[in-house]
Amino acid sequence: MMAISDFDEITRQLLTFVVFRWKSPLDSALILVAGDKSYESIKKLGLSDAECEAAVVAGNAAEAPPVPPKPVAPVGTPVVSSLPLSRRLLRNRRSPALKAAFHETSLSPVNFIYPLFICEGQWNFAYSSNFHLFLGVSLSLCELLVFKGEEDTPIGAMPGCCRLGWRDGLVEQARDVGVNSIVLFPKVPDVLKSSTGDEAYNDNDLMPRAKRLLKGRYPDLVIYIDVALDSHSSDGHDGIVREDGVIMNEEAVHQLCKQAVSQARADADVVSPSDMMDGRVGATRAALDAEGFKPVSFLSYTAKYASSFYGPFREALESNPHFGGKKTYQMNPANYREAVVETREDEAEGADILLVKPGLPYLDMIRLLRDNSPLPIAVYQVSGKYSMIKARGVLKMIEEERVMMESLMCLRSAGADIILTYFALQAARVLCHEKR
Repeated sequence: MMAISDFDEITRQLLTFVVFRWKSPLDSALILVAGDKSYESIKKLGLSDAECEAAVVAGNAAEAPPVPPKPVAPVGTPVVSSLPLSRRLLRNRRSPALKAAFHETSLSPVNFIYPLFICEGQWNFAYSSNFHLFLGVSLSLCELLVFKGEEDTPIGAMPGCCRLGWRDGLVEQARDVGVNSIVLFPKVPDVLKSSTGDEAYNDNDLMPRAKRLLKGRYPDLVIYIDVALDSHSSDGHDGIVREDGVIMNEEAVHQLCKQAVSQARADADVVSPSDMMDGRVGATRAALDAEGFKPVSFLSYTAKYASSFYGPFREALESNPHFGGKKTYQMNPANYREAVVETREDEAEGADILLVKPGLPYLDMIRLLRDNSPLPIAVYQVSGKYSMIKARGVLKMIEEERVMMESLMCLRSAGADIILTYFALQAARVLCHEKR
């Protein structure tokens, strides 16, 4: 039998070699070659096709591989009759190849939106819209001064997350593994906060500056912007609150509209009101359109619950409510049907994307919105869930990576098109490694 090594030059580009020994008086060998079309003209060695067919007709067919032995059951396994099943679902799960063929839900880096916390740098002295005038320099030079020398500040309750003192290296790392969408959350200096959150619509606030610089470096980066007053409010609430603790709906919506327009001027791709005020979707959409920002997309926090899973996030931004809670304007965790009402209102008012927050504890709500709306569904895997997985991973109570990926797959399976997750970079790296 001729050695395959004699054909090294050919084998480098061939896909498969199947070697059969044929029984014949000449006891010659046939090598069947399957591979690139450019090699179709390669002549078979040994018998011709006609001789092979003649050998089969004469009863001298190729020897088949031996039948593998039947796997043996463990000692003590009871002998039972087969169940009268018309369908056995395990048939489609019995091998990795079959499972992959019937994989219903996909997970990709393009499904992720990466939440990033940003803060002013150590050289910034209570920056306001007039700060560059105070320094006597141009606004562009002021931006360089503000962002130079800044450092990341770790967030204790969220291992692996930082308040970014303007270091876009993290954005570049995310883009390298296919995550090209981010959402920014600012930690605003206390001195700039007020009960009416006016700094939220300052065109030279931290958020607009960060967006302009990001877009200058990455024009195709998709930037989502949170629209709410809590980061800019001295009260820590999403709207304006009266002294008796009552949220002032119309007044808050007025401020939110100005904030959304300011963010759109700074090149935001998607505005995302998370305040849960009544009528804010229609009012904000109208304000954007009136200012010429019709192409700016609108993601509405449609079902945002007054959850206890937000704690680490509020620590990151130092935005805890200073009095009361947010239960008078965020949804009651006990309410299911109310989400359908919110969905219909947001659709009617012009939302482009609907969001559920939190994610994992509310998989039923994701499915509810998915089944009741043709719009894309987003979900926020919030800080509390992120921190729980991280903490248990550190303690070796769970396999962090596996739990992380399973949690994200569950959100997709429930009906989410996109996921806001602090795991975006880590999960994307896992997915890229799996592809390799």
